Amino acid sequence: MTPRRRSGRHALSLRRHPVRWEKQQPTWRQARPGTIAEALKRAQSRPSGNWYVVGATRDVRDDRPLSATVAGQEIVVWRTVEGRLAAGPGVCPHLGAPLADSPVRCGTLVCHWHGLALDGAPFADWDPVPVHDDGVLVWVRLDEVGGEPPFKAPVVPLRPRLPRSVAAVYQGVGTCEPEDVLANRLDPWHGAWFHPYSFVDLTVVGTPDADGPDGPHGPDADGFTVDVSFKVAGRLVVPVRAVFTSPEPRTVVMHITEGEGRGSVVETHATPLGTDERGRPRTAVVEAVVASSERPGFAAARTAAPLLRRLMASTAGRLWRDDLAYAERRWQLRSTGRFPG
Repeated sequence: MTPRRRSGRHALSLRRHPVRWEKQQPTWRQARPGTIAEALKRAQSRPSGNWYVVGATRDVRDDRPLSATVAGQEIVVWRTVEGRLAAGPGVCPHLGAPLADSPVRCGTLVCHWHGLALDGAPFADWDPVPVHDDGVLVWVRLDEVGGEPPFKAPVVPLRPRLPRSVAAVYQGVGTCEPEDVLANRLDPWHGAWFHPYSFVDLTVVGTPDADGPDGPHGPDADGFTVDVSFKVAGRLVVPVRAVFTSPEPRTVVMHITEGEGRGSVVETHATPLGTDERGRPRTAVVEAVVASSERPGFAAARTAAPLLRRLMASTAGRLWRDDLAYAERRWQLRSTGRFPG
């Protein structure tokens, strides 16, 4: 489907004739399970090079490591005295202490059990893993977990220039698998129904075209184009056009292509954590919002970046409280053979 274009968008609009939630146009006929399933299948077929998002760049502090679990493997990341990132297993090679609880001193990770110091180089059975900082998120490469041909660097989505943007990161955990998180994001039709406090007047104006010029596995084959208004207060809204794509098997990106904040992105990354004590899968959602604007006033707004980051992360958190319930419900139905279709 070729999306129709809307022009003349303003930063703010006043909804003249608001539609009550129960009176809005139903979207269940358009939200075809097969369309979502095919987009998910294409996303999962794309290579990742074995890279996994483990947290926010801002969480790598000078005095302690960033810790994470990927597919049951404990990982620690810290910054050496030269400023480069180092990463490796979160288990001390001496007697198995949790390195996540150990401090960093002068760029060296020092085990708090017996003082064994790691500078990021191999030591005994402790081997470092490749790590990448894209300026917003931290990635590690785990070849044994991914099982794919490795990439030198992760597939990082196109973003606005960071010095002229404000970036915030939300992190949450759900009882589900990464595919359930992606399926949520590849279903834009639920936005105004499930999140009426944030989205109104949502229309999906473009859906994936597997026979398009990029072919069934092209970079835009899973694109959904959406016209939607973000609620500000009362009848005041910000109308935009956004495109959802999936550049690799655990990521969905929303690019704002028209309207206020054109060029801004929302990246949703799903990282498998392993299973809980009941054998259920756990998945971390790491969502990066990189906001930018061509308006002159945005430069002044960046001076309040710490406050903006908190607000952006809080907004993402509210949405994900609902969306993780969506993803968890999907996994529960799949795991018991009751998922429709």
